[in-house]
Amino acid sequence: MLALLFLQAVAPAVPADWSTLAPLPYVTPPQMTAPLARFVADEIAAGRCAVPKPADGHYVVKVDVATLVSADGKILRTVPRAINCPTVEQYSAGLVVSFARTNLTMRAGATDLWYRATIIYDWGG
Repeated sequence: MLALLFLQAVAPAVPADWSTLAPLPYVTPPQMTAPLARFVADEIAAGRCAVPKPADGHYVVKVDVATLVSADGKILRTVPRAINCPTVEQYSAGLVVSFARTNLTMRAGATDLWYRATIIYDWGG
């Protein structure tokens, strides 16, 4: 418990203005697939997310995830932006970690930096 508190105390705070964050530097950009969007579609269909049904039935749900990356390319922390659907927010944060594993460009420098990853789920219509 003490170690967790220490890590939280030394980790840089999430920037207030996410628009200033550079995109997460993937070597190969992740590809969203229908099975990945299916989880989000199921959460909305089950009423666990307050996403209104589009008139044309075509959903586009976007989740930004602030991502703290160490100088050696390891994900240290993910913070999804709230979209009024905690399960999808956490799912998106997990996808960012999965997509980034051994897939980030290395950079010079000895500091941890925040980046922004955007996950877009697109289905229906």
